[in-house]
Amino acid sequence: MSVKIRLSRGGAKKRPYYYVVVAHGTSPRDGRYIEQIGTFDPMLKKDDPNRVKLVEDRVKHWLGVGAQPTDRVLRLLDANGFAKRDARNNPEKAKPKKKAQERAAAAAEKAAKAAEGAQGEQA
Repeated sequence: MSVKIRLSRGGAKKRPYYYVVVAHGTSPRDGRYIEQIGTFDPMLKKDDPNRVKLVEDRVKHWLGVGAQPTDRVLRLLDANGFAKRDARNNPEKAKPKKKAQERAAAAAEKAAKAAEGAQGEQA
């Protein structure tokens, strides 16, 4: 069974607070977990030392026995020097999808016809 290091949400509505937990891969997000190894408070400023608190020896232990951190937790671990996260680059993500491209092409064609019609009236 895979073991993951992930975030479990706590806090009030629109005031998130996360616990960094070690849990089985099949357990729910806020469900049962094996061990809590830290906290993450996204409401604090990025340079605040209390934003991310981790129990260093437990993080190293779980990474050593093969627990897989989620992408967000890997970012937190990378910022604190526990693990290395490779930068990702997906230039396709920013491009509009098929329907949006069709709408843009239709709008450009309509604008070209309108400009052509305006040229014909002036002549």
